[in-house]
Amino acid sequence: MPVRGTQNINGTEYVYEYISIWNSAKKRSEQKRNYIGKNVKGLFVPNKKYTLQQQLEHATAEAEAKPEPVPAAECKRLFYGAMYLLDAIGQTTGIIEDLKQCFPADYKEILSLAYFLVLEENTSIYRFHKWAVTHVHPFRFDMPSKRSTKLFGRILEEQKMKFFALQSNRRLEQEYLVYDSPSISSYSQSLNQVKSNSNKEHECPSQLNLSLLYGKSSCLPVYYQRVADNITDVKTAENLVKDIDILKTEKLNLVMDRGFYSEANINELFRKHHKFLIGGKISLKLIRNKLNEIRDGFVSRQHYNSENQLYIRSFTQEWDYKEIKPRTGEVIIDKRRIYVHYYYNDQIATDDKKQFNQLLDTLEEELLSGREKPEHEKLYQRYYDVLETPVRGRKIIPKQDAIHQVEKSYGFFVLLSNVIKDPAAALKMYRTKDLIEEAFGNLNERLSMCRMPAAPEENLEDKLFVQFVALIYLSYIKKAMDDNGLFKNYTIKGLLDELDGIEYYHQSGKCYYLSEITEKQKRLYNYMKIKPPS
Repeated sequence: MPVRGTQNINGTEYVYEYISIWNSAKKRSEQKRNYIGKNVKGLFVPNKKYTLQQQLEHATAEAEAKPEPVPAAECKRLFYGAMYLLDAIGQTTGIIEDLKQCFPADYKEILSLAYFLVLEENTSIYRFHKWAVTHVHPFRFDMPSKRSTKLFGRILEEQKMKFFALQSNRRLEQEYLVYDSPSISSYSQSLNQVKSNSNKEHECPSQLNLSLLYGKSSCLPVYYQRVADNITDVKTAENLVKDIDILKTEKLNLVMDRGFYSEANINELFRKHHKFLIGGKISLKLIRNKLNEIRDGFVSRQHYNSENQLYIRSFTQEWDYKEIKPRTGEVIIDKRRIYVHYYYNDQIATDDKKQFNQLLDTLEEELLSGREKPEHEKLYQRYYDVLETPVRGRKIIPKQDAIHQVEKSYGFFVLLSNVIKDPAAALKMYRTKDLIEEAFGNLNERLSMCRMPAAPEENLEDKLFVQFVALIYLSYIKKAMDDNGLFKNYTIKGLLDELDGIEYYHQSGKCYYLSEITEKQKRLYNYMKIKPPS
């Protein structure tokens, strides 16, 4: 299979496909290179020859997939109920319409693979044939490994970005978008952006990092991007703001963890006029100075919030805004209004105290034993002076001022927003983010790539996209189950299995009909806000 590579010529990044061939005359392996397009602003733009080649391969694949003539007396009995649910969710969320617009020739195959991932938990994709012949699904036909591989090779980056834009625009006017950076497991250890991560079952030795946007109210994901394991959260948030331009969305309402905080990111969010709620760092001068003013009287009855069972104070402060014009290099200095919400929680204070002392115990043990770790070097310098003498050996002296700065901030945390004035409302929204992140962690495990075969680098991106489509369906189902308390009696798989028992009967030349639908099954459809089939 061809391997894709790039070459930068005069500032333009050209994309090639390389095929290894054997030169019998020279008795050595050589590479044949074929130019297929170029990368423009991070997006692959194919040339006309490559586009025509892909279209021809797809037309050939379509011809191969045509079913054989069906005998006149053939009867069909297929599982239908769960398929009906997924079809209805696809219509409600706009997934089917958006996929059809972005992938007019391939959307049914993408949907069928996504349905398979939703219904067949922890089942390898090569088992698709067994599932396809027993279920009603959008593509209708079998999809051999060769065909799915060709599908993964046809999905283009600009098609995916168009789909993200369509899905995000369905959510933007109604809700905030939460930004997170989950990881998923993979067998594909050789791929460039997959890092080692052994789990206790030793089943998934590697993991892949993503950046993910999803709706706060709907809990539906709208965008993802793969990131390298050595890229910090701050950097991924910076890249997200750049990606918004590609998504063609003018304004976003974002909720982000404090790991994504940086002054540059806040300035960029202000510059783009995006609404945001983000966790702040106590060490920030703007926050630290104000907290020093209000710390003594903070924990008092007048600042106690009974609903949240913690202490709250809020202030409108000035943000030192800085912008550098890219063309001229001109530096613009200005002030921006920002709402800074301060919180104190006794339980968090206890946890902070325990965690910080555990950290100091670890640092001291490493210093005294001579087993320092490079990643802790800055912490050693921050909290300790190390003395070496020939007679007494190594001695460590704690830097009490630095340690006290941390101790006096036990239990405090801060949220910053350019739009949410009410600190209780800001906290509620931020806590919702934590609940959604936990839910997505569970769904990411369910869609783990542990069960998917390793793939070439260029095909991994397309497999991720199909998994992302499946994640939207799972997210819709999980939210409906949460809202209606269904997890008391069902797992996601259990609910889908309950509906999958509805069967579809068909005889050639006659109308299809369904098996009996029970009252329990009708209630489950209603919980999903889907009209039961008839």
